[in-house]
Amino acid sequence: MSSISTEQRGGVSIIHLDDGKANALTTDSIAAIIAAVRDAEADDDVIAVVVHGREGRFSGGFDLNVMRGGDLAAMSNLVSDGGELVRTLYGASVPVVAACTGHALAAGALILLGCDVRVGADIDCKIGLNEVAIAMVLPDWAFTIATDRLSRRHLQRAVANARLTAGAAAVDSGFLDEVVAEADVLDTAVDRASELAALDATAYAGTVRKLRGSVLDQMDREIAADRAAAADLGS
Repeated sequence: MSSISTEQRGGVSIIHLDDGKANALTTDSIAAIIAAVRDAEADDDVIAVVVHGREGRFSGGFDLNVMRGGDLAAMSNLVSDGGELVRTLYGASVPVVAACTGHALAAGALILLGCDVRVGADIDCKIGLNEVAIAMVLPDWAFTIATDRLSRRHLQRAVANARLTAGAAAVDSGFLDEVVAEADVLDTAVDRASELAALDATAYAGTVRKLRGSVLDQMDREIAADRAAAADLGS
């Protein structure tokens, strides 16, 4: 059974992430999310997208079976796939809202940074970039979007110090925009998506490109460089 499913609520396409566990990002699940976003962009009846986690879990990040499996090429390719996902969300021609239902770590937190608006559950959970704490360095594309989206006051602590936050602290640092009661996360996210969708669609897409174009182009270059490096590892 796929860990990714979709439903339509009015003109909002909801992408549900639910693998029954930590919502780890695999090559297949990443491809499924990207395909769902592309389908939404191509569907004239879709006005916005919501990315929704399972109870208590938004995403725990990349599949640890790959990240700890010793295959450097596979690891690099998975990370590059994650970059494609975050870049797809950030450059989408329709508004994208995150319904953050709980823990959002590493690549899960990067997905939040790729969404226009982030609604989180006001619960005790961990949100942030913990790579340094697990002896890893963020890829270049992740530094690029983190620098663009996170509060400058919190950048050192959020990235280099691997500080994890939740609730109001996650709003202050820039991972979330608001927190609501756990039971209201999805409905609020759909409401925020509908509010964004009330904007002129053509003007929105054009403005996103102007506002984020340099960041998106830089991410493209960095992801391509990572892909090339992975190809060398696999040869």
